[in-house]
Amino acid sequence: MPATLFLLSISFLLGLLGLTFHRIHFMSILICIETMMLALYLMITTLSSFTNTATAAIMPILLLTMSACEASSGLALLVATSRTHGTDHMKTLNLLKC
Repeated sequence: MPATLFLLSISFLLGLLGLTFHRIHFMSILICIETMMLALYLMITTLSSFTNTATAAIMPILLLTMSACEASSGLALLVATSRTHGTDHMKTLNLLKC
């Protein structure tokens, strides 16, 4: 179990590193966030399978639901920004401009 949790925490940190260093395209940001959510889901699933409690069994399902909502809103924002700005480069987006 400790080796599995170590590898999952390393994958979460790699997603976080990708999020901090590769902020050129909006799509790469969304992929890094999904990597982090997948690592969190696998960690919570692993921990809930070892604890065998009823309250811990619902947590992976809730996280998966939130991850699906996050992915759909992220893709909707990607489509909206690519239609208005013509690209998904983060340098072309200015949040102060309406």
